[in-house]
Amino acid sequence: MSDKPGNIFFASDFHLGAPDYDSSRKREDKIVAWLNQIQPNLKELYLLGDIFDFWFEYKHVIPKGFIRLQGKLAELSDAGIKIYIFKGNHDLWMKDYFTKELNIEIIEKPIIKQFGNKSFYLAHGDGLGPGDLGFKFIKRIFIGKINKWLFRWLHPDIGITLANFFSGKSRVKNYVVNDSFLGEDEWLVQHARKVIEKHEVDFLLFGHRHYPKYYKLNDKSVYVNLGDMISHNTYAEFDGEFLELKTFNYVQ
Repeated sequence: MSDKPGNIFFASDFHLGAPDYDSSRKREDKIVAWLNQIQPNLKELYLLGDIFDFWFEYKHVIPKGFIRLQGKLAELSDAGIKIYIFKGNHDLWMKDYFTKELNIEIIEKPIIKQFGNKSFYLAHGDGLGPGDLGFKFIKRIFIGKINKWLFRWLHPDIGITLANFFSGKSRVKNYVVNDSFLGEDEWLVQHARKVIEKHEVDFLLFGHRHYPKYYKLNDKSVYVNLGDMISHNTYAEFDGEFLELKTFNYVQ
């Protein structure tokens, strides 16, 4: 953990690039405004996946756009703020661009971290828990080395266009079905309960579901879904003792 004073912030599911250029640009301005607001008290930043609606790093090419967010993250990183980005199901093809250019650590799997006297389980959430077998199968195909190699040989104009099309199909389906909280029927809640059977964890934070929720699992452990920066504008802040799920009130 960084020696810089301040609090730790968590957010997820920006889906920059979706559903079109204009709305994505407005959302990017909102996210940068949020980062500007929290910057004076920001010690570490954890972005728990799906920051981009699609991301693929060719050897010499990255997707066009999102430069304002990248510039802001570079500013924060240069100021000594440690930043972590988790791979989500929409940007799972991140490689090393953000690490080399912005000194941001890319995280591929769930992790447990200790902040002071509190322990955190952090994950994007895709593919965790029971069910969703179709997605789990597709993800295994997407992360296969041969398939990534083959995709890399597509011209970016073709590859990114195809990827954005299929990403949009997945996004529409999830937004229609998932804008409610199902309690103990939630796959991520069931996964969280499996985690606390093996580990003593105070807070279990997830992205992926888009629906913000602070849900007590027992007297010690709390499940938190961070929501998104699309329609809910939610994030979490940890001050060293308490974790609070907050809403960013954005005024253009």
